[in-house]
Amino acid sequence: MRERTLSLPELLSPAGDRERLEAAVRFGADAVYLGSSEYTMRSAPKNFSHTQVAEAVAYCHQNGVQVYLTCNTLPRNDEADGIGDYLRFVGESGADGLIVADIGVMMAARRLIPQVELHISTQTGIVNWRAACELHALGAKRVVLARELSLEEIRVIREKTPQELELECFVHGAMCMSFSGRCLLSNYMTGRDGNRGQCAQPCRWSYRLMEEKRPGEYFPIFEDESGSYILNARDLCMIEHLDKLAAAGVSSFKIEGRNKSAYYVAVITAAYRAALGVLGKDPGHYELPQWIVEETRRVRHRDYCTGFYFGVPQQGQYYESGGYVSRWEVAAVVTGWRDGWLSLSQRNRFAVGDELEVLEPGQRPVSLRVTAMRDGEGNAIEACPHATMELSIPSKNAFPPGSLLRKCKENE
Repeated sequence: MRERTLSLPELLSPAGDRERLEAAVRFGADAVYLGSSEYTMRSAPKNFSHTQVAEAVAYCHQNGVQVYLTCNTLPRNDEADGIGDYLRFVGESGADGLIVADIGVMMAARRLIPQVELHISTQTGIVNWRAACELHALGAKRVVLARELSLEEIRVIREKTPQELELECFVHGAMCMSFSGRCLLSNYMTGRDGNRGQCAQPCRWSYRLMEEKRPGEYFPIFEDESGSYILNARDLCMIEHLDKLAAAGVSSFKIEGRNKSAYYVAVITAAYRAALGVLGKDPGHYELPQWIVEETRRVRHRDYCTGFYFGVPQQGQYYESGGYVSRWEVAAVVTGWRDGWLSLSQRNRFAVGDELEVLEPGQRPVSLRVTAMRDGEGNAIEACPHATMELSIPSKNAFPPGSLLRKCKENE
């Protein structure tokens, strides 16, 4: 496994498919979590077939990264019938851990695949030390604590639980208006069960008020003609407070986002990897360079907050829209370098004269102006309009394959 400073928490990144998996590994994750097509709380990403899971595990282990498979839905009777076969597949895959939310699944896993660590999902809603202790007695190696806990509550749980029980907490990503992800709103309004990976996210919709005696007349809930997004939670960002989480006893820092892009996974993983580097140098004086904090703003995100870690959020909802702040986008992925030319695979259109930023693993982003451009045949071109087209641009620096070039879409 990848060597990790024992005093530092694990950095755990999401992997919705192979591209996002490689981004997480390349940009510094200690571990990744992913799902197959079954029993997973995220049905939107491509996820992994059984064969792909085995390949993903082999790839991660070759790079010193651990793999945790998700089996964190709340299965109904018909779904529970197939749990045994799925668990045997997990055991054969070589995965390091299994994330579960259902007590029946947990106990079946303990009997059928005792060699695989059991991680108890945030879906279980663990908010006290007694629950954590009992789950540990039943065989849990790790508990993913409820997102509604404060730092002080986490500290108490750490004090009153066995030291060998690991505590995992979310540090970044989307938050849900429900309790620890358990929500019936989507099922009630659309028939899509959020507890089985099919959430339609009605908490992100705009709502208006209708008075029962005046049907068809809709009144804005907020002082705005656009209505109000009354259930729309802000995103979580704890990058400036990792020292406090570590001091509270958190073992693993989890990034949410299996539905997010490979660019998102790369940038956020790289930012938290850099932040952990700062924390490791001097835990008592944790102060981040501004560029690390700014990296969290260079992906699609909602307005940030610190969740419940410092008490009940005073500004936990965002009422103006259900969309994202999205000022930056990935322009290309580096595939090689030769004789002063950087080989690229295009992701979004850019042109000669554009100012780009290059993000390579373990390094601060650097600027690169596009002074010329050649297509895959070596012909001079002024722009690259076709997705995934091969091209090259001049660069005195040989950035490694997998590095990302990005472009600001508007002035920040």
